[in-house]
Amino acid sequence: MTGIVLDSNLLLLLVVGLAGEDYIPKHKRLNAYTVDDFRLLAKEISVFERIIVTPNTLTETSNLLGYIAEPDRSDLFTAFRGFMQSADESYYKSEVSSRHPEFERLGLTDSVLLEALSSDNPLLTSDLDLYLAASARSPRVMNFNHIRDRTLNP
Repeated sequence: MTGIVLDSNLLLLLVVGLAGEDYIPKHKRLNAYTVDDFRLLAKEISVFERIIVTPNTLTETSNLLGYIAEPDRSDLFTAFRGFMQSADESYYKSEVSSRHPEFERLGLTDSVLLEALSSDNPLLTSDLDLYLAASARSPRVMNFNHIRDRTLNP
């Protein structure tokens, strides 16, 4: 396996956790996640050579990242800048991605992730609708909530 594609929510969890685990419970958009979730995510993606992002997921993550007060906000954006330097950014045309029948339900960012999904680059998501749409296309999609449940209830 070479790369893994992350949805925006997991990318947000990753970036915030990389900035510092103490930011996770403070961040307004991460109420559904814990420090243990960040550690599990980091473990799951560590087997991949690279993290594949799209301009769409980076933009959405950037918007979500700002839901925290200063000076924490600046710390998170500094970590985000560092993350972007090591991530593998791939571009998919919005016009092509919008042709997916799922576009009306999922929106542009998730439709682009359907384009990014491949046999070499699986998708890891915590979004049920995205997971179901991707599962219909490829067996190379993983639901983070399933991974978390297996970890909690082995």
